[in-house]
Amino acid sequence: MQPNPVDTYLQEAEDLLAEIEAAALTLTGDRGGSEAVHQIFRAFHTIKGSGSMFGFDAVAAFTHHVETLLDQVRDGVIAVTKELSNVILAAADQIKLLLRAAQGGLAVDAIAQEALLERVSRLSAEATPSADRPAPPDVSGQQSQAKVWHILFRPAPSLFSSGGNPILLFRDLKKLGECVVQGHTDGLPALSEMQADACYLWWTIRLTAAGLTSGVDPDVIRDVFLFVEDGSELRIEPAEVSATRGPAAALEASASANAPAAEPESRVRSAQTQPKEATVRVPAERLDRLVNLVGELVMNQSRLATAASRFHEPELAAPVEEIERLVGELRDDVLQIRMMPIGTIFGRFRRLVHDLSQQLGKEIELVTEGEETELDKSILDQLGEPLVHLLRNSIDHGIEPVSERLAKGKPRQGVIRLAAFHRGSDVVVSIEDDGAGMDRAAIRAKAVSRQIIGPDANLSDKEILNLILLPGFSTAQNVTSVSGRGVGMDVVKRQIDALRGSLTLASEPGKGASVSLALPLTLAIIDGLRVEAGESQYIIPMAVVAENVELPRTERTSNNGRNIIAVRGELIPYIDLRELFQMAGAGPAISKIVLARYEDQRIGLVVDRVMGTHQTVIQSLGRFFRQIQVVSGSTVMGDGRVALILDIAGIVHLADQRCQDGMARGGAPERVAA
Repeated sequence: MQPNPVDTYLQEAEDLLAEIEAAALTLTGDRGGSEAVHQIFRAFHTIKGSGSMFGFDAVAAFTHHVETLLDQVRDGVIAVTKELSNVILAAADQIKLLLRAAQGGLAVDAIAQEALLERVSRLSAEATPSADRPAPPDVSGQQSQAKVWHILFRPAPSLFSSGGNPILLFRDLKKLGECVVQGHTDGLPALSEMQADACYLWWTIRLTAAGLTSGVDPDVIRDVFLFVEDGSELRIEPAEVSATRGPAAALEASASANAPAAEPESRVRSAQTQPKEATVRVPAERLDRLVNLVGELVMNQSRLATAASRFHEPELAAPVEEIERLVGELRDDVLQIRMMPIGTIFGRFRRLVHDLSQQLGKEIELVTEGEETELDKSILDQLGEPLVHLLRNSIDHGIEPVSERLAKGKPRQGVIRLAAFHRGSDVVVSIEDDGAGMDRAAIRAKAVSRQIIGPDANLSDKEILNLILLPGFSTAQNVTSVSGRGVGMDVVKRQIDALRGSLTLASEPGKGASVSLALPLTLAIIDGLRVEAGESQYIIPMAVVAENVELPRTERTSNNGRNIIAVRGELIPYIDLRELFQMAGAGPAISKIVLARYEDQRIGLVVDRVMGTHQTVIQSLGRFFRQIQVVSGSTVMGDGRVALILDIAGIVHLADQRCQDGMARGGAPERVAA
């Protein structure tokens, strides 16, 4: 099935608009320099040219005004200011609305668009030469609609190999008026060194506009070279401007000086031996389908290995081992395809911080670290909303207003640090701010007023902070458009739990707060530890497993009946899966304890036997089993049996609830985990 060109344009426009936003934000405070301006101009120019080609005339017409403004910025006529950055961001938003409207969405507010165009015109009208660049020569009436143009076009050597055809370009120019094309061969190498698919020629063209009174807009000429401009040299000057600089041959002389003909073949070979990295757009559904097929392959390979082990045939064992190796490599490569740098979602948060800080009258800088850290695309797609909630909380509740920060002796500009890094087999995403921190007294008072805890409840610092994760809990005095309604943190907690991750809060009064999200690398295929309890088999993710130790039956009573074991001087609580799952019968004389990491501590899971590692393809339990919190999924073993994947957090919560229920009934059982 051939891809729809319109869909391709919309995807590219989305990428270009994200690029515009990122570059425009760097312009704030005179940061970014001319390269950022050129990058923004090229992006708008591509959106306009391609939009006109695919029938998005409203987008092309609107973008033309912004492009004209940016052309003045490139020439140094308009200085880079905060207002310019805001106008560029507003223009990008308007193009998004125009694209949605063209696809059948809500109609664009014509009054709002006209107001935005007035802001663009006002910037152009107020244009003054910047301090470090002189104003260009006054060529009014010539630069906008000149009748005669001198054009220099030196294409990239890869013009032919990428499908370009200069003859077609010249035909398009001829539609604008009379063309006189002159080819230049000073770049031709010796015949023995010539590459068949390389372009060695360059051209100068004199274009005279058709008609006696009207001229040609330079943007119309540039649009002819839209798809071959990258990597090429293109100059478009009115004949009158060329006359002020010297004879028309100045273009040819300048071009020859920039690209000497002594070693043209080296330039060609360099362009051919260092091509751009090729990328292919693939729908996410195809990747999901590929991962599912690899998952089925992994499960069947496990069944094949189990069946082969029963025959003890050397001739069968060797190919089975080879298949296992190939399947493992295929699994790793397919999962790597789904991995994306987390920086792909970091970029959108700069705009969020920029807009909200202006709305709330605060000065905030977003600092990002670890953008190259990779996560599975399925996790990234679900991570955006939780991070938005956390950033909004930091902006509204965390960072103080400028006057309050200055009174405390802090810098007037607050800092939010968004970082990602690897910790073991997990990826940790942290959001830190240098604001006021979390008010523990206010949190406790709010919990007491809502009867969540009693007035004399003895809570640890961690338990007090975790109160803000409860549904509907908020310490804000006033409800704003940003936060204060008590929704957000509980949503974040549920979303992270659904991703089999964990959330940790920390705060220091007066110095700021931080939220850390620990996430698995992937949700599709994991390495697991296969264990057995009773007649059932379970999988414990290897990412949380620390080590295994033995638990003889005689040691169960060595700590006064408490579920605690000493490992190298450290007392570790443990949970007996037989007792937790209420299995009949007694366990073996010597059980195994799998020590697993849970938040900032270690706990033990008592099982009958440890069977070994297992490549685990995670299968959903289905909607009828969503309420089961002690397992996160299932997998099919090599013998065809189904094994449940244990959720450590769910097991701890269930065991803790059993202890509390026992104490409420009058017993005094020990808690198995803190």
